[in-house]
Amino acid sequence: MSARRSLVWLGLTPEPEQELPAAVAALRARADDHPPADLVAAERHRVERLVLRGTHHGWLRYLREVTDLVVEAATGPTTTDPRSALLAGEVVLDHHRMLIGLPGAGYARTATQRRDLERALARLRTSDNTGLSSHSHSDPRSTA
Repeated sequence: MSARRSLVWLGLTPEPEQELPAAVAALRARADDHPPADLVAAERHRVERLVLRGTHHGWLRYLREVTDLVVEAATGPTTTDPRSALLAGEVVLDHHRMLIGLPGAGYARTATQRRDLERALARLRTSDNTGLSSHSHSDPRSTA
């Protein structure tokens, strides 16, 4: 690792590493049921690799992918469990809002994603019948 590599982005919040793998696996599976364990494990491995060996730019690229999945779930056909999209969207939006406190252009670079996520979350909440509320961060695999 380069001595010049900034690691300040790693201290934002642990929620993305903890909560995104299962939610993103469910979004990628496009199923209303639990995603297969191998998809969750693969997503967890990808996030772990990004956190341990990745860069801030790589992390933001991953979160851009997650944003795209959330927006697609909010605007496309209802082939995904809205709880997974809500959870992933809230986690990424919270992360992107916290970028304002870090040096660099991360906050400015994610402005469009924040706007897209806010719109997608509003749409998902309007059509949400799951009982999930904003910032609940419950496990998307759990049942009520």
